[in-house]
Amino acid sequence: MCRLYAMHANEPTRVECGLVTSQNALMAQSKGDKQGFMHGHGWGVADYPKGLLPVVEKQTWAAFHGEHFSRKASMVYARTVVAHVRRATVGATSIENTHPFHHGRWIFAHNGTVPHFDEVRHEMLQQTDPIHRNDIAGETDSEHIFRYLLSLFLRHPEIGLLETVRQGLAQIVAWVHDIDPGARAGLNIVLTDGEHMIGSRLNRSLVHLYRDHVFECPICKRPHVHHKLTQNYRAVEIASEPVTQADHWGEIPNGKVFRVNEDYSLDMRDIL
Repeated sequence: MCRLYAMHANEPTRVECGLVTSQNALMAQSKGDKQGFMHGHGWGVADYPKGLLPVVEKQTWAAFHGEHFSRKASMVYARTVVAHVRRATVGATSIENTHPFHHGRWIFAHNGTVPHFDEVRHEMLQQTDPIHRNDIAGETDSEHIFRYLLSLFLRHPEIGLLETVRQGLAQIVAWVHDIDPGARAGLNIVLTDGEHMIGSRLNRSLVHLYRDHVFECPICKRPHVHHKLTQNYRAVEIASEPVTQADHWGEIPNGKVFRVNEDYSLDMRDIL
């Protein structure tokens, strides 16, 4: 299990409240989520401050230890952000196994576990392009999923990113089912290049919040964006659990892949 948070907006936006200071901020979830689990095996934050390559900071200790996580969160001001706190299930506690993973412009985070990963890994690597297979640095099922999905998109970009992810996740589920029909794969993911964002929910909790206007945050008492009056502000936040109490977070249905549309609504499809 892990906990993740993502934000995608049409203007640079601060996310410090969602990551650090809100009632159920990601930092608080690292200490104890709604089920009482601690996620203390590392943290990472990725953002695109200049709209170019992402800036990624990762550490192997808990987000609630020291000031490093809160300091990083206070500096983030970007259109796209992905953050993650890890509870290790596959792979040791190390920088190489800490999310988010990145390749060029691509950022990836995962909440869940692939059952019987040693066996599924063999199948996945057979379908992973050598460019990505040789760049796998850690042991996690998550990094292997990331490289596998990028390989599928590299091979057939014409089918689109959303359908690529749907087919790839459906194949992972099928591999798991062939080994153990009763096993349940946990496949909540976020994949982005800073301009496009794709995600999924499978057998883990996931919620989203759509924002269509600039507002004064009730926590920090200021807006999170230096708004341009020539456009309407739009944003979507995605999280394993609601990070605020006052907002209306909607549950993403289980068994779905989704794309953030140009208007920041979610386009959803069934994984299977």
